[in-house]
Amino acid sequence: MSTSLRYGVIGTGMMGVEHINNLLHLPGATVTAISDPHAESRDWAQLAVGLDAPLARFADHGELLASGLCDVVVIASPNHTHHDVLSDVLRTGHHVLIEKPLCTTVADCRRVIALADETAQQWPQRVVWMGLEYRFMPPTQAIVREVRDGTVGRLRMVAIREHRFPFLVKVGNWNRFNRNTGGTLVEKCCHFFDLMNVLAADTPVRVLASGGQAVNHLDERYDGERPDILDNAYVIVEYEGGARAMLDLCMFAEASKNEQEICVVGDEGKVEALVTEGLVRVGRRSDGLGCVTERAVHDDTIRHAGLHHGASYLEHVAFMEAIRAGAPATVTLHDGLMSVAVGEAAHRSIDEGRPVTIQEVLAR
Repeated sequence: MSTSLRYGVIGTGMMGVEHINNLLHLPGATVTAISDPHAESRDWAQLAVGLDAPLARFADHGELLASGLCDVVVIASPNHTHHDVLSDVLRTGHHVLIEKPLCTTVADCRRVIALADETAQQWPQRVVWMGLEYRFMPPTQAIVREVRDGTVGRLRMVAIREHRFPFLVKVGNWNRFNRNTGGTLVEKCCHFFDLMNVLAADTPVRVLASGGQAVNHLDERYDGERPDILDNAYVIVEYEGGARAMLDLCMFAEASKNEQEICVVGDEGKVEALVTEGLVRVGRRSDGLGCVTERAVHDDTIRHAGLHHGASYLEHVAFMEAIRAGAPATVTLHDGLMSVAVGEAAHRSIDEGRPVTIQEVLAR
């Protein structure tokens, strides 16, 4: 391995370019190759690294993997390609970060995990990292530390609100249809289900959800077909140890000061993060009614804020540290599986009008 890790990025749409921009600010990282079947997306990648910068450009990810130009691969291709692309990467010795969601179905997640386990025998030092960058947002990391330090006592409730803008336009409009994304509660909300799992430090067992498509994309047609992605939902997740978590999602709420808010309550106190503002509030019951402290949270090590308040940069720092140390990933494919499982259970709950157990989703 050279002193500078050589990165290849598979899929150079919006998120792929976001990864490139983070890597350009990461000491010890060099973007040497990209692949994307869409010529304009390859041009976006070249523009990001610099028009005169050396960059191998491939239309097919197989050519990138065979080029010998990369030590590390980042997969940021459309969701419905993740199973096939990751399967190809896992059959090589490349370190890999796979963007969320791991796959669009639990069944495909299980297949790539089995392949990763099988091929790990051949490349035991390879790091396979699940890209769930919301874990790395500084306010989110702060409340995770508060919970781990016992500030709230025994955790009983988690509430996450995301009130945001509609889905952005993607190449070929692939993100307008559940068959390509896994559905909104997999595509977008796997991030939040992962945070719930991290905060609860427990196993989700049952999901009850209500949601629909009320406002967004109703007047759009693609080859005569109307988009079917949900734009609002409430999702309740129950955990083995008795804790509960809830997601409040609205994707026609641009008129919000905080796109994301996280609230955790235990038997001894409460912590909350206003993620967009970078604020954390802490209150302990023993301090009395209304006694709450508030502090701004930031991370001076972030060299590129990007689209996620520096979270993607911090994720890449942690990923590189694991590679350098020969250590396992701290965000695993199993974490990706469980976040998809909750999302898939939530969609089934909406479709069938009943609570859905995680076990029945994992058994499919």
